[in-house]
Amino acid sequence: MNFKLRVWRQQAADSEGTLVDYNATDVSPNTSFLEMLDSLNENLVERGEAPIEFESDCREGICGTCSLTINGEAHGPDHPGAACQLYMRRFAEGETITVEPFRARPFKLIRDLVVDRGALDRIVQAGGFVSARSGSAPEANSVPVPKHNADLAMEAAACIGCGACAAACPNASAMLFTSAKVSHLALLPQGDPERTDRVLNMVAQMDAEGFGNCSNTYECEAVCPAEISASFIAKLNREYAMATLRKKVGE
Repeated sequence: MNFKLRVWRQQAADSEGTLVDYNATDVSPNTSFLEMLDSLNENLVERGEAPIEFESDCREGICGTCSLTINGEAHGPDHPGAACQLYMRRFAEGETITVEPFRARPFKLIRDLVVDRGALDRIVQAGGFVSARSGSAPEANSVPVPKHNADLAMEAAACIGCGACAAACPNASAMLFTSAKVSHLALLPQGDPERTDRVLNMVAQMDAEGFGNCSNTYECEAVCPAEISASFIAKLNREYAMATLRKKVGE
């Protein structure tokens, strides 16, 4: 298979970027998108040109680092799945494929297709953890957890923190990411002692990072590789409202 690639090239955040045309030839339909970029980079290096910089690690849809916008869609057209799980058979022979970095104001561009998604890490650092010492792991049935809560907590915990939700949202909202991180602890007894401060601190950090608010376009849910439901955003709003009330009454 042969493709025409239009790839965003930018030396640094303060320099001007542009889309540069490349040809990808003799590509196997079973080649992954990142493997295709690897092959293109090998050709560029052989010609003495600078390779295209992009991020990846696990290449199994687990780590969330392959933050690429492909033909205008976060992680590309094959949902649910990360860019590393996208295969070239998903595209038509001779198709023009545009590759850009995730676009959201808090995601500062570093170079080419690499962006700094540290804003998501700082949201988690603001409260997405349990700090109380709990000793060794208890016997599985010693802490009763309703199955419905356990299932929802597992669903929320599946978030890989890739940032596709914010990149796809017209408001660059991180509400889906934050709601998943808040909810998976709020649904479990281990997360209850810090429940109030957790949601208040994480939402405050989300706002401080410059993410927009949710306006229910559901683009986040559509591109999420882990299929996190937008219903968690409603749960986040309820958690935040209750936490605000508790603070006001001094609880």
